Amino acid sequence: MPNLLEIIKHNLIVSVQAPVDSPLHDPLVIAAMAKASVNRGAVGVRIDTPDHIKAVREQLPEVPIVGLQKRSIPGYEVYITPCYEDAAAIAIAGADIIAIDATLRERPRQETVKGIIDQIHQELGKLVMADVDSIESAIAAANSGADLVGTTLYGYTSTTANLSPPGYSLLTQMVEQLDIPIICEGGIASPQMAKKALELGAYSVVVGTAITGIDRLVEDFLAVFK
Repeated sequence: MPNLLEIIKHNLIVSVQAPVDSPLHDPLVIAAMAKASVNRGAVGVRIDTPDHIKAVREQLPEVPIVGLQKRSIPGYEVYITPCYEDAAAIAIAGADIIAIDATLRERPRQETVKGIIDQIHQELGKLVMADVDSIESAIAAANSGADLVGTTLYGYTSTTANLSPPGYSLLTQMVEQLDIPIICEGGIASPQMAKKALELGAYSVVVGTAITGIDRLVEDFLAVFK
């Protein structure tokens, strides 16, 4: 496959996910939405869980997949690919880039962000996208060897709960202080917002709910009828 980072540069990645209690949370449905996104011009997709990744890979054999595994572990707040074994399962399923929670929060099994990144590079031969919530965690992730850093968790951790995505301010700091590709993800609700992210220096933009989040979008519309 050609250089993945060149493929996604200055372009759109669609996050195709669905709540576990939704009928959309089905590998075939996720794969269909992913294929529809690519058919309309998206250059890559971001997919959760090995089963969904495998289904998407079968439909899109040459399209970059950012893979992750959401998993809650009692006693820990990290939930995006919390352990190396999750990263390995994602890689086997067909992901090209492994997304991990790279915040400064404690991880299970005494694993570290650097340790997981090193294992992914050395044992899986995959790129790593570090999902962060602050400039401190972004710098730490870059220093630990992450290939890309995303604003994904801005507003979704206990220390940033008072902030609302998109994290344009964090994006600006990361662009100014880091030398690796910066991905803007989270809260991008319109083409205009995506354009602003690119103007601020985003390498790529990930859009999820605004494109594929039927469950959330219906709930938002219904709120005005109550």
